[in-house]
Amino acid sequence: MTPRLLIIGCGDVGLRVLGALAGRWRVFALTSQPARAAELRAAGAVPLIGNLDEPATLARLAGLADRVLHLAPPARTGASDSRTRHLLAALACRPPEVLVYGSTTGVYGDCGGALIDETRALNPGTDRAQRRVDAEAQLRAFGRHHGTRVSLLRIPGIYARDREGGHPRERLARGTPVLRREDDVFTNHIHADDLARACLLALLRGLPQRAVNVCDDSNLLMGDYFDLAADLAGLPRPERISRAEAAERMSAMQLSFWSESRRLGNARLKRELRLRLRYPTPAEGL
Repeated sequence: MTPRLLIIGCGDVGLRVLGALAGRWRVFALTSQPARAAELRAAGAVPLIGNLDEPATLARLAGLADRVLHLAPPARTGASDSRTRHLLAALACRPPEVLVYGSTTGVYGDCGGALIDETRALNPGTDRAQRRVDAEAQLRAFGRHHGTRVSLLRIPGIYARDREGGHPRERLARGTPVLRREDDVFTNHIHADDLARACLLALLRGLPQRAVNVCDDSNLLMGDYFDLAADLAGLPRPERISRAEAAERMSAMQLSFWSESRRLGNARLKRELRLRLRYPTPAEGL
């Protein structure tokens, strides 16, 4: 029997999943933008018009597919994730066998540069990350109650040369500075193609109610990542500034990316999902 997959939030990564499937599964893709229907159909999915902020538009999702890939971000405000709550309510009467959720490594908060795995206590430092923690809790509870195998993929920075905003060259061309080494933070990455493959493997092999860090093998300081990208792109390396200078020159949003430092272990990704990274570090991926 042909597997039936429902993708919620079929953006760049969802389209890469469709490309990897190459028509082997029956795929449905929810979008709130009718103008995207032709694009999704051309990529191999049956487009469904619906909005996670409008529960009445989600009624047709129940029982549509035996597997669900939830890649939609939470709403921009609030402490809880209403979008995931609306989705799960729509699925509850005929729950899927498998549900994979694209979360964020931001759920760990600042770890002071420590090397961590999925057993690390969650400590979200932003409202965005708190909404992801809430979504994870909702999904785990749904899985336990309905017998659905839920996989939580904790995703760091996604990059790819062919992804919109997925290469540092634009930031480098603007001359945006980075922190000097003594003030710098560790950052984590995954190539968009490896992430898409991880999503597929989680749909097939993910363990019930299990979190997995979906990151590559690199442990780079943020400044070193941008130096590497600059060298590969033939651009000048970014200016290095102190944290005090950054507070004067950078926006609150920019500073938020320098407020957390952690190094992620990916043993579960390799052992349980059995993913072999095509791009083990940004040196290959960029």
